[in-house]
Amino acid sequence: MLTIADAKALQWKPAPTPPAPLKLITNAHVYAPDDIGIQHILVAAGKILWMGASLPSFNGVPVEQVDLQGQRVLPGFIDGHAHLTGGGGESGFKSRVPSVPLSHFTSAGVTSVVGVLGTDDTTRDTRSLVAHAYALREEGLSAWCHTGGYHLPPVTITGKVRDDIVFIDPIIGVGEIALSDHRSSQPTLPDLLRLASDAHVAGLISGKAGIIHLHLGDGMRGLELVRQALDTSELPARVFNPTHVNRRKALFDEALELAGRGCTIDITAFPVADDEDAWRADTALIKYLESGHPDTNVTISSDGGGCLPTWNEQGEMVHMDVGHPSSLFETLQALLAQSVPLERALPAFTSNVADILRLPHKGRIAPNNDADLIVINDQNAISDVMAGGNWHVSNQKQCIHGTFENTTATNKS
Repeated sequence: MLTIADAKALQWKPAPTPPAPLKLITNAHVYAPDDIGIQHILVAAGKILWMGASLPSFNGVPVEQVDLQGQRVLPGFIDGHAHLTGGGGESGFKSRVPSVPLSHFTSAGVTSVVGVLGTDDTTRDTRSLVAHAYALREEGLSAWCHTGGYHLPPVTITGKVRDDIVFIDPIIGVGEIALSDHRSSQPTLPDLLRLASDAHVAGLISGKAGIIHLHLGDGMRGLELVRQALDTSELPARVFNPTHVNRRKALFDEALELAGRGCTIDITAFPVADDEDAWRADTALIKYLESGHPDTNVTISSDGGGCLPTWNEQGEMVHMDVGHPSSLFETLQALLAQSVPLERALPAFTSNVADILRLPHKGRIAPNNDADLIVINDQNAISDVMAGGNWHVSNQKQCIHGTFENTTATNKS
């Protein structure tokens, strides 16, 4: 039973006093993601109310003002693939990765996230994923998720993928369904088409993303099933959303061809060794932007909280790393270090993600959009992060933590 002493140790605190209703951010060099120069931004109720080059008059109305003195302001990142409840579990129960706390996202500039299950959709399920998305929302992050996991039949709440998407608010698609991977259910073309159809129709009914988010493994079949689906069905290419496409160089070439056909492909910001048959996320994005395919058809996600395994020939894990949301901003820093223009790099982290996920108030800095902002300094480091109109990071200091972060409670017998 939780004692009074235990409750004190958890440092449980009441909700903070609400800040001033109006926040004015002045002299911000705004990348919206296009470079639109120095702007002033007025924020209230979690939204951008107004933005312009000339300061308005408030006639005595109290305003909380922050002068950025020309620092760059970007849209908050949308991480389209993170394991909110933790991934792993492929090397025994002890290898189950813990859930990802709030500050791991916001400190990395992530203000919106989409959760997925992974290999372990047995001891973890869509119910717990939805609950964690709601918890992150309560803590100030914008959060959604997909129904299902690697395997078929997908782990759902209502019993049907279509009903999950239509009736359960945070659920916007199905996935990550595993293809070309020894951990998958080895789905057939009819399996893939049936799931994609359910996602597509549910998206039409609900106005949600309606995509099938596809985990790609190291198997040599690569994206063969997706090509067959496009060749043999009437389903729009946008419904098929493959991720981890930079994990093999040949797979990335296949993904480029699909992007040319209308799919949005997702690059994963995982670590890549120099001698590895894979592309780092920054290298992959540069190659994509140089390929001549639509700039709008590529995104980058972190795989935060996910297991990053190395396998032997018997399908046994020999090494395991864990993805982190910070890999997104580290990828942007690597792109800037290679002289990629900020306005060219940003859409893959912001507006492109908002478009494929049908999140119209995300991914762009504009009036009526959500007040999700990243401030970066002259060293290309994060200085401040605003999510839903509240400063989660200010002057490189974390201001808001998740409910159970930094607790000192210990179990007592």
